[in-house]
Amino acid sequence: MPTYAFEDFTPGRVFEFGGRLVDREEGLRFAAAYDPQPLHLDEAAAEASVLGGLSVSGWHTCAMVMRMMCDAYLLDSTSQGSPGIDNLRWLKPVRPGDTLHVRMTVQEARPSNSRPQIGLVRSLWAVFNQHEEQVLSMEGWGMFGRRAGAA
Repeated sequence: MPTYAFEDFTPGRVFEFGGRLVDREEGLRFAAAYDPQPLHLDEAAAEASVLGGLSVSGWHTCAMVMRMMCDAYLLDSTSQGSPGIDNLRWLKPVRPGDTLHVRMTVQEARPSNSRPQIGLVRSLWAVFNQHEEQVLSMEGWGMFGRRAGAA
């Protein structure tokens, strides 16, 4: 039985996790494949951009956060996926060499009306660099199986 089920995501609960180093070469590979804007690929173009230096793609940051979420709790949970993200904001550039960590706060949790074996959890994820500067914010829903007998 997984450690985390719907019942473990009570409103107000905070999960803190991460400590992921942002690797320059990985950022360049991601940008080349999925977000080939010069400010993510070329030092001179990045210096001349509003970001003032090379930064990884915001989509790469999201992918790194997803991996940290999987390692912290999703892979040891009754996760049934997500219907989506409601709000996503890239607040500061994420640079090669940064170390990211996440604070996830459960905002709401309720059983599904149409699927009583599933619960819906709305969370806010705040992502910080090593200087405690918030670099990303996102809010959205997750679907988690309920423990036997809970429905």
